[in-house]
Amino acid sequence: NSVWVSTDHDEIEKVAKQFGAQVHRRSPEVSQDSSTSLEAIREFLNHHHEVDIVGNIQATSPCLHPSDLIKVADLIQKEGFDSVFSVVRRHQFRWSEVKKGENKMTEPQNLNPAKRYRRQDWPGELYENGSFYFAKRHLIEKGYLQGGKMAYYEMRAEHSVDIDIDIDWPIAEQRVLSFGYFGKEPLKEVKLLVCSIDGCLTNGRIYVTEDQKEMVSYDYRDIVGIDLLKKRGIQVRLISERDCSKTLSAMQLGCVAKVSATNKLQVLEDWQKDMGLSWKEVAYLGNEESDVECLKKAGMSGVPADACAVAQKAAGYICKSNGGCGAVREFAEHIFLLLEKVNSARKQ
Repeated sequence: NSVWVSTDHDEIEKVAKQFGAQVHRRSPEVSQDSSTSLEAIREFLNHHHEVDIVGNIQATSPCLHPSDLIKVADLIQKEGFDSVFSVVRRHQFRWSEVKKGENKMTEPQNLNPAKRYRRQDWPGELYENGSFYFAKRHLIEKGYLQGGKMAYYEMRAEHSVDIDIDIDWPIAEQRVLSFGYFGKEPLKEVKLLVCSIDGCLTNGRIYVTEDQKEMVSYDYRDIVGIDLLKKRGIQVRLISERDCSKTLSAMQLGCVAKVSATNKLQVLEDWQKDMGLSWKEVAYLGNEESDVECLKKAGMSGVPADACAVAQKAAGYICKSNGGCGAVREFAEHIFLLLEKVNSARKQ
C-alpha cells in the first residue's frame, strides 16, 4: 500500500523522494552502528498505526525482483501466514569447528564421508539470504520478525546477492548486470555513446606553452576503449563546450564531434533523433553541471570518479578512474556487460 525509506540522512531522503518513496526519519536512538532493523521497524510502526504488515527489504540485496515480492505478499495476505522470509539453496558440506588448542577432531555435520556423493546430486540445504523479511504487526510489536505461522520463500541462486564487505561490491555489480531487474521495458542495446571531451576523455587540464599554444593529455587506454566500442557497432561521438577542434584533429579519433556546444542536451537530442534511437539506446559520459540533463536523459549514464557532485548524483554509474585516466575505457567495459545481459535475455 505504501513504500517507505527509513533513514537519518538528508541526501538519502532527497533521492528516495525523487523516486517516489515516502520517507521515515529515524531517530538518533535507532540510527547507531549497533542498531538493528527490528528496532527501526518498531519505531516506524509507532508512528504508523494504519500499517498491519511490513515487508522489510534489505538494501544490501540488489537483485531482488518485484515478482518475488508479489508472491510473498500473497502468502501473507491470501494464505494467512504471519511471517515470510527469503532463503536460498546451498550445496555446501559443513564440518564442526575445532578451536586452536582443543584436543579433538572435526566431525561432519551434514554428510557421511563413507558415502560421499557429488554436491550437484544432493538437494542441498536452505539458508537465510537476508533479502527480505515480511511480518504482521502483532509479531513485530512482540519483538519478532519471524514467528507464528511461518513460511520461507526460496529465491533463485542468481538473485541471491548480499553485500556485506567491500569485496562483495564488484561481484554484486556483475550479478546485477546479469540478473538484476531493469523495469518492464525490454533492455535495448546501446548504439551510441556520447562522451564529454574535457574532464572525461582528457583530465580537464589545459597546458599553455610560451608561444601560447594549448596542449592537453589523454590516456591511451581510453583510445583503445573507443576502438573497442566501434568494433562492437557502437557509434562514439564527442562533445565540448569549448572550441577544441585542433586538439581533436591531432588525436585522430575519427569520431563525429560537436565543439563550442552551448546546449549539450540539444545536441544530444538532435543526434538521438537523427539516428532514430530511443533513449535506452544512448549512453552518456559526462563530468560537469552542464552534463546533468544529458546524464538524466540517457538510458545509460556514467561519470569519472572526479566528476562534480551534481553530475555524480545524476549518473547511474560512477567510474573508479578519473577523467583522462581510463574512465572512458572503464565505462566501455560497463556497456559491454549490459550488452551481455541483453544477449543473454534474447537467448532465454
